[in-house]
Amino acid sequence: MKFISKINGEIEYEENNIITFKKGLPGLNGLRKFILLDLQNYEPFKLLQSLEDDEISLIVTSPYEFFKDYEIKLSEETIKNLNVDSPEQVNIITTVTLNSDVKKITTNLQGPIVINTSNNLGEQIILDNSKYKVKSPLM
Repeated sequence: MKFISKINGEIEYEENNIITFKKGLPGLNGLRKFILLDLQNYEPFKLLQSLEDDEISLIVTSPYEFFKDYEIKLSEETIKNLNVDSPEQVNIITTVTLNSDVKKITTNLQGPIVINTSNNLGEQIILDNSKYKVKSPLM
């Protein structure tokens, strides 16, 4: 399948690459279908591209690339919503806020995105842990 992004041009993907957010993502007006793309030459960053709005994409990363001790506990509700059977099915990513000053690039550790890799269901959750910030510096 092909998708044309205004920012990233033509993107090829398979049906099984589509991540569905039943609740949508906060602030994205009910958009529910996304694909996760590698950003060549910009690893470990990825692009979470909406398939319903060609202008909407988010830069994301694995928080574990930058914060080795990052820990979250999924609620029973999240486990049920995503049909998670084992921890191996879970992929955690966080949104990144870019800045021309590298020292000011941040990631949202308080609102990670949880994806069940076995069924591609996703959900953004809000953590109660006050040690994690919405704008945590990556550098």
